[in-house]
Amino acid sequence: MKITSIEVCPLTGATVDGGWPQGHEPQENLHTLVLIRTDEGLEGYGSCFTSGRLVAGAVELLWPLLRGESAVEPERVSETLRQANFWQGRGGSVEHAISGIDIALWDLMGKACGQPISRLLGGDYRTSIRPYGSILFDEPEPLSRKLEAVVGRGFRSIKLGWRPFGRRNRAFDELLVKTARATVGDSVELMVDAGGSEQFWPHGVNWARNTAAMLANYGIVWFEEPLPPDDLEGYIELTRTSPVPIAGGEVLTRRQSFRPWIERRAVDILQPDCTKNGGLSESRRIAWLAADHNVQVVPHGWNTAVGLAADLQFSAAIPVARYVEYLTPSAYMDELTTEPFRLDAEGKLTIPSGPGLGITIDPEKLKRFCPERVTFR
Repeated sequence: MKITSIEVCPLTGATVDGGWPQGHEPQENLHTLVLIRTDEGLEGYGSCFTSGRLVAGAVELLWPLLRGESAVEPERVSETLRQANFWQGRGGSVEHAISGIDIALWDLMGKACGQPISRLLGGDYRTSIRPYGSILFDEPEPLSRKLEAVVGRGFRSIKLGWRPFGRRNRAFDELLVKTARATVGDSVELMVDAGGSEQFWPHGVNWARNTAAMLANYGIVWFEEPLPPDDLEGYIELTRTSPVPIAGGEVLTRRQSFRPWIERRAVDILQPDCTKNGGLSESRRIAWLAADHNVQVVPHGWNTAVGLAADLQFSAAIPVARYVEYLTPSAYMDELTTEPFRLDAEGKLTIPSGPGLGITIDPEKLKRFCPERVTFR
C-alpha cells in the first residue's frame, strides 16, 4: 500500500484561547490536520499542534521522501523523515509535521490490519481512562461558573492553567485555588498548570517551591510547568523537594530531548505531546523509557479530536497510564467526528476499539472548520 497524496487542513473558526498574553481569536489557526491517502483507497488522519502554513511548508520539504512510500510502516517512514532532515528540521515545525504524518500512518496501518492502534503498539492494558477537563484560570466568580459547567459535563478531574495564576501575587493565587476547591468539593481532582512556557516567565525555584506548598494544602494532584521549559536544573531541584508531584515536558520534541529529563528525574510526571514531539512512534519510546525510570507519563493534549484519539490509543498501550487531557469546551474536540466522545458515569472515556484511531471524521464538519486545504500529489 503506497502513499499517493497528503492534504494539509488548517483548522479555523473555533480556536480556543490558549492563555498566552496576546490571547487568541476563534479565526486563528493553531491546529492542523493532515490527511494521507493511499493507492488502495484508505485514508489516515493525523493532528499537528502548529499552524497550517508551517505544516504545509514542512510537508513540501518532506513530500519528495513520502511520495510512493509505504503507508503501513509508520516507525520506519517517520524516522526516515527525521533522519533525512536534521539540517532543516531537528525539532520545531518540521518535527510537528512529522508528528501528524506519523499519527496518520498509524491510523492507516490500523485500518489496513483491521485493528486499533493500541493493539499494534503492543496490546491493551485498559479499555477506558479518566480524562481531565482542561480549562484556563479566570477571576474568582467566572472561574467558579466555569468549574460548575465542567463538572456538569461529567468530568471528575479538572486542570486549571495559565493566567491570571502566577501573574499577580501569592494571595491571589491562593484565592483562585481556594475558590476552585470550594466550588468542586473534595470528590473532584484538581491539577494546576502555572504555564511556565509563557514568554519571559519571571518565577524561579523558590517561587515554585512555596507555591507547591500552598497547593498541597488543597489536595492538588500535580503542579505543571512551574518553571521555564529550559530550566532542567531548576526542575531537578524542585522535584526533589516539592510536596506535590511536578509535571512538564509538553514543549519537548524528539525522544532524545526527553532523555535527560527522564534519566535525571527532573519531573514526577512527563507530558509528551504526540502532535508535536514526533507522533505515536516517538511517544511510545519516550513512555517506555520513562516507565523504566519510574516516571509517570500523562500525554499533553490541548488539541483536536484526532489528537485525543491518538492519546487514547497511546494510553491504552502504556501500562502505567492514568489520564488523558481533554480540552473543554472545544469544537475541534467535540464536533469533528461522526460519533462524539462521551464520558461514562464514572467520568471516564471508553478507548475506541475500531480500526486505526477508532474514530470517523465527518467530512462536512471538517469542511466547516477547514474551508481551504493544501494538497500534495
